[in-house]
Amino acid sequence: MFDDNGSFLLAMFEFFIFFAWFMCLFWVFGDLFRSKDLGGVAKTFWTLFLIFLPILGMLVYLIARGGGMTERALAAQAEAVRRQDAYIRSVAAPGGGSVTDEIASAKELLDSGAISATEFESLKASALTKAKNTTTPVA
Repeated sequence: MFDDNGSFLLAMFEFFIFFAWFMCLFWVFGDLFRSKDLGGVAKTFWTLFLIFLPILGMLVYLIARGGGMTERALAAQAEAVRRQDAYIRSVAAPGGGSVTDEIASAKELLDSGAISATEFESLKASALTKAKNTTTPVA
């Protein structure tokens, strides 16, 4: 298959260039479809340009819109971090939610027979005490 070391090195170089081009193509398509400032028609034209003239299309895209690629990627990452933080805060909220939610949950347990009336009163008092302590300013 390979006559000498030079043809093997050339084949490796061609593979590297193809792989790099393919990765750039994925990066450009990701940026193109992540972009909020382009409408559907513009995205369609860019996609057709990239499909039918891939090397020229990629170079033109990088020249025309390459400056904003980093900002769009950073904005998308910041949005993902913001959503993840909001989700974590909602799941790991101290006390499991509001006082009303805690009392309603305890009432459901009482109605289902999982706890007794004294346990319900204890949970209700605990929730009200916790709410009173969190709303009272510390001196």
